[in-house]
Amino acid sequence: MRLKRISMAVAAGAALGLALSACAPTDAGDGGNGEANGGSADQSIAVSVGPNDFISYNGFTPESYSTYNSSIVDRMQAGFSTFGTEGEIIPNEDLGSYEMVSEDPMVIEYTISDDAVWSDGTPITVADAVLAWTVQNATLTSGDSPLFNSVSQDLGEEVPEGPQGDPAGKKFTVEFAEPNPDWEIQTWMLHPAHVVAEQAGMSIEEFVQAARDGDAEALAPAAEFWNTGWHTDPGTLPDEAQVPVSGPYKFGSWEAGQSVTLVPNENYYGEKAANDELVFRFVDQGAMVQALDNGDLDVIAPQPTVDTLSQLEGLGDAVNIHQRDTLTWEHLDFNFVDGALFADNLELRKAFAMCVPRQQIVDNLIKPINPEAQVLNAREVFPFQENYEEIVSDSYEGQYDEVDIEGAKAIVDELGAAGTEVRIGYSAPNPRRTDQVAMIKSSCDQAGFNIVDAGNADFFQPGGTQERGDYEVALFAWAGSGQITSGENIYGTGKPQNYGQYSNEEVDAAWNRLATSLDESVHMEETKNIERLLWEDLFGIPLFAHPGLDASASDIENVEGTATQDGIVWNAEEWHRAE
Repeated sequence: MRLKRISMAVAAGAALGLALSACAPTDAGDGGNGEANGGSADQSIAVSVGPNDFISYNGFTPESYSTYNSSIVDRMQAGFSTFGTEGEIIPNEDLGSYEMVSEDPMVIEYTISDDAVWSDGTPITVADAVLAWTVQNATLTSGDSPLFNSVSQDLGEEVPEGPQGDPAGKKFTVEFAEPNPDWEIQTWMLHPAHVVAEQAGMSIEEFVQAARDGDAEALAPAAEFWNTGWHTDPGTLPDEAQVPVSGPYKFGSWEAGQSVTLVPNENYYGEKAANDELVFRFVDQGAMVQALDNGDLDVIAPQPTVDTLSQLEGLGDAVNIHQRDTLTWEHLDFNFVDGALFADNLELRKAFAMCVPRQQIVDNLIKPINPEAQVLNAREVFPFQENYEEIVSDSYEGQYDEVDIEGAKAIVDELGAAGTEVRIGYSAPNPRRTDQVAMIKSSCDQAGFNIVDAGNADFFQPGGTQERGDYEVALFAWAGSGQITSGENIYGTGKPQNYGQYSNEEVDAAWNRLATSLDESVHMEETKNIERLLWEDLFGIPLFAHPGLDASASDIENVEGTATQDGIVWNAEEWHRAE
């Protein structure tokens, strides 16, 4: 899956993340206990959230912002707030406090705890907040592109002057140009400013001054390091001096393609981790249950399938099964890049939507896990939420509820498009997505399309199929946390998570009205407008909300599922093996 507007769509536990998009892409599909690094082997806990390897300590670029990478880096980064299991916002009082001191204009005051330090002992200060703002400031440009390759690029316009306060101090204020309904989850803490400044050959004071002056030329070396300096060769962790952390864990070791081990941050200013090491193993989803049964894994986040649930139930009292509704949703997205098959052909998009067997997919793959599951007819709200029925009834007319092969074939024939190849790309291996593509092929080939399963292991990797635009339709999921403005980063023109390059001025205007109002009635009305426009345009086709299915060994305590994109690891620092 991928993430959304950033609010750390994938943000978890100690670090809330950004408030830019509340989503993170996720494949949502889909050992031995590692040796302890200075702790008891009994408190080494192994978890797997999927097969994808670690990408980067900087998980805030479009290429690295995924549920897999975030599950690791979020354990090492602290924010001013976190998400609870239902998407509720919980202030992180270990890092500091915040309060709204003015509504008009909207001004927020932040206070960083006196004892909050990076793991190298450097105090966490206002300079670090300035860095977080700077990397999200798209008004700083290099040529026609933002200077910093950040997945979130709105904060420069939303808070034009940036954080105000002594760079070496512990208190700062931010003034929003317009009211922001997601102000509590904006990302004001991210990476160590003292490392970025040092690598750029600047003092902290010089960096902060250049950021506040909007001096892109002076900031270019800092941007170059932030964009690429934390990229690593697989299996080779960055120099420890370059990756101090603000959260409860730090890097221990990395075995390429196998695992990343995190160990407690001895300088963490909050409650210490309850385990001695947290081992993230990269395990194919189909192998997770067996690894849990063998004791090679202690906690797993497998792809929810009826077979997986049956296998877990077969393990009896040896495991705890965690099931619940989630804010993660499956969808098919069209490629709107110039020259792409569906980019300028609404009628062909309609024909494809008419033949996609959404109800069959839900009935065969999701209802066996969640009998209450239904076809998803929205993108910003979910069937288990109170406002879902009202929003759907006012934005969608049911035109794609039933498969219409004859209607789809008529359009394909009229366009002279019989035999047109449609490559559906996704991150493989992923058994459930393979099954979905097979169902779509069985149906849509009858309408005259030639559906091709284009799943591959590098679909969402940097430089992979999705980034190259080498597909007609992408099949993946967004993992959200319930932010009000989360979708803007996905559907807005030129936004970092708008991978298919969709653009609609009316959608942009509706998002702007929604994102600059604190009025819940405006949020409701504009959500209806956005959903209606996305259906009329056929930006893509929503399929279903993911049923949550995680599991843990019965002797691992404090494991709890969550509806949010943080996933099962959201409170991993609290896990421990029963005595």
